Amino acid sequence: MTLVKICGLRRREDALAAVNYGADIAGVILTKRFWRYVDEETVFGIHEALASRIPLCGVFVDEPVSVVKSYLDQGLIDLVQLHGSESNTHIRELRTCHPETKIIKAFQIRNESDLNGALESEADFVLLDGGTGTGQAFNWKLIGSFSRPYLLAGGLSPENVKDAVLANHPYGVDTSSGVETDRVKDPTRIKDFIHAVKEADNHE
Repeated sequence: MTLVKICGLRRREDALAAVNYGADIAGVILTKRFWRYVDEETVFGIHEALASRIPLCGVFVDEPVSVVKSYLDQGLIDLVQLHGSESNTHIRELRTCHPETKIIKAFQIRNESDLNGALESEADFVLLDGGTGTGQAFNWKLIGSFSRPYLLAGGLSPENVKDAVLANHPYGVDTSSGVETDRVKDPTRIKDFIHAVKEADNHE
């Protein structure tokens, strides 16, 4: 079954919609320069709303290991997603602090050469995206021969995610803007997105 990650949550009700409709991972943005950034108090409320039913992933863009470690030390997040230019050295340093924590490393895919970094990453999972949370899709034909399990992101919505799953057979899919209406998470779109993924899985 295709894993579903609903990212960019900003409210407790977003978390409840994600978990109640069957998401596998929830995500929050923890780098301040992005408009979906949420502070520690909000993260605590979202984590509490999830009630350990699904893990909460903290998304960081080129933050020092100490910043990521602080969130993990406080138990505010369960997983880490690195969405900048973080190296394997960065990943190893983070693992030294929290060896049990799973790490997702995101890669912006513009051409086939961008896939090399994803193949060589020491992260537990890789995420292939069209940008840095921009909601931009990329040319899926580039990943036709990609040999590592991956999460697919970039421009995914209830309208196209079924086709994306059937065409690419990703390990998982990730969406944020695709389940929003006027920059707010829309529970109906979250439900429809997850339903479309399940339809694709059932079709196969």
